[in-house]
Amino acid sequence: MRPNAKYLGLLAILCSTATAQNQTSYNPSLPGWHSDPSCVFVAERDNTTFCTTSSFLLTPGLPVLVSQDLVNWKTASHAISRESQLPDYAQSIPQSDGIWAATIRYHNGTFYIVTIYRSNILEGKEGKKGLIFNTTDPYSDSAWGDPIRYDTADIDPDLFWDDDGTAYSTTAGISIATIDPATGIRGEAHNIWNGTTGEFLEGPHLYKKDGIYYLMIAEGGSGLNHSVTIARSKKILGPYESNPANPVLTNAHTDQYFQNIGHADLFQDAYGQWWSSALCWRSGPEGLSYPMGREMVVTPVSWPEGDWPTFAPVRGRVEGWTRPLVKDIPGDGSLFNDDVIDFEDPSLPSHFAFWRFPNRESYAVSPAGHPGTLQLTQSWGSIMDGVDNFTAGFDRIDRTLIMRLQVDTLFEYSVDADFSPKTQGEEVGVTVFLNEVQNINLGIVMLPSNTTFNSTATGRNGPRVRPHLRFRVSGGGSLNKKEIPETVVKPVPCSWAGQPIRLTIRAEDSERYSLYAASSARAKETEIKLGTAPSSLVSGGMGDFTGGGTGDKDRR
Repeated sequence: MRPNAKYLGLLAILCSTATAQNQTSYNPSLPGWHSDPSCVFVAERDNTTFCTTSSFLLTPGLPVLVSQDLVNWKTASHAISRESQLPDYAQSIPQSDGIWAATIRYHNGTFYIVTIYRSNILEGKEGKKGLIFNTTDPYSDSAWGDPIRYDTADIDPDLFWDDDGTAYSTTAGISIATIDPATGIRGEAHNIWNGTTGEFLEGPHLYKKDGIYYLMIAEGGSGLNHSVTIARSKKILGPYESNPANPVLTNAHTDQYFQNIGHADLFQDAYGQWWSSALCWRSGPEGLSYPMGREMVVTPVSWPEGDWPTFAPVRGRVEGWTRPLVKDIPGDGSLFNDDVIDFEDPSLPSHFAFWRFPNRESYAVSPAGHPGTLQLTQSWGSIMDGVDNFTAGFDRIDRTLIMRLQVDTLFEYSVDADFSPKTQGEEVGVTVFLNEVQNINLGIVMLPSNTTFNSTATGRNGPRVRPHLRFRVSGGGSLNKKEIPETVVKPVPCSWAGQPIRLTIRAEDSERYSLYAASSARAKETEIKLGTAPSSLVSGGMGDFTGGGTGDKDRR
C-alpha cells in the first residue's frame, strides 16, 4: 500500500421517504440540498420534467434532475462538470460564492440554463457574472459546453420567449430586458414591478397564459418570512396588477414543519395539470435546525382560463393531481434512494459531490489489487482550515473530500476504512459537512502515543505515534456556538490492529448526530461512541444558502 493512500469500502444506508400511492405523494419531492429549484416539462422528451438547482461551490455543478411522476428522480447530468468551463472557482473564498439561482427552459429543441457566478471578493460586474449554458442532450455532462458570459442586471435571471420569438430575461429587482441567448447581448432594462413589500424582490419567472403575462417572484428574504407573490399584465413591460390574494404561497407565521417556502416555479405535467416547485426548510417555526438546507417541494396548482393560479399549501403529504408512478426514467444516473455502494462500477456515482473542483487523481475506484474499494490520496489541506488563511487564486483543489447529500432526517452512514498511517497527522475519516467552518468529524489519525491530545511523548527518532480515534467539530460559522462539543481523542484498541475500521454517522433523532467507530469484522460487539453534536451546528450560519452532506475525508 502506498503510504499516502487509503482504501475505503463505503456503505451508506439512508432511510427513504414513504412511497407515493395514486394521488398521494410526499414532500420534499427532491430531498436534500436542492435550493432555488427551477423546472420545465418537455412532452417531446418522453413526458419528462427537468429541474435544476443552485449549487454554489459544490461540483459537479448545476445538476439536471429528471422525473416523470415528481416522486422518482434521477440525476441526468450536470451543466458544470469541467473546471475549464468555469475557472472562476479559483477566485471563490466565502461560503456563499459560486453558482446562485438558475432557470432551466426548453426552446426549439434546446435546453437552456441561465444563472450567475457570484464572487463576494470581486467588485462590480466581475463579482456578478451572468452565464448561459445550453445543450440538445440533457443526459450528457459533456454535451453542456462552455457558458456564454454576459453582464447581468442582478441575481436570479429568468428566461422567457414571447410568441414572436423574442427572448426576455427578468432579474431580481424586478427588471426585464430582451436578451439573445446565443450571445448574451441584453437590451435596455425596465423596472416592471415593486412587489407587495418592496423588500427582497427575487427569483422572478415570467409566463404567458391565455394571452396574459404572469410575473411570479419571491419576497421576504430566504428565511422564515419567505413567500411567493404574483402579478399580471396584458403587456410584457406592464403595468403589472398585483394579485389581491398575495402572497399566494407561504408558511410564514405558522407552526408548520416546512418553512422558508419561496423561490417558486410553475410547470405542467403530461396531463396538462399545473404544479409549482419551491424551496423549503424542514425546520419548524423556530428555524434553528435544518441541516439539509433548502430542499425542493412541489404542490399542485389550479389555474383556470383567464384567472389567477391558486396554489395548494405546502405540506408533507401532497394530495393532488392523479398521475401514475414511473421508475423507469431515462438516463444513466441512479434513482434517489438508499445507497449501498460496492464500487464495482469503474466510475463514481453521479450523485457524489466535491467541495470545489477536485484533483481527480486523488480518487481511484477499484485500483489494482483492491477491487470494490475507493482509494483516496491524502491532501495537505484540511476541511477544517476555514477561510481566513486563503486568498483569491489559492489552489483550493488540494482537499480530499467526497460526499453525498443528506436526504433524510434519520439515517445511518458508514465507511469501512483500511488505513495504515505512518507519520503524525495522517488522517482519514467521515464528516457531516456544511462548509469549511461548519462540520462534524470522526477520524482515524496518527497522534503521539499516550491518550492525551497534546502529548509530547518522544522516542529515539522523535514522537512515538499510534493511530487514534478523534471526534471534533468546527462550528465557527454557526449561530449556535455555545453547543460546540469538546474534542474527544481515544487510541484505537490494539485488538483492531491490521483490520478495517468502520466509522459511522448516525442521526438517531432530528436534532443531533452521534459518531461511532468499530472493528469492521465485529462491528456490533466493538462499537464505541466517540461523540454527539447538534444538527443546528451545520444549519444556517455561514452556510445559510446551502445544505449538508455526509462524506469521507483524507489528510496527510
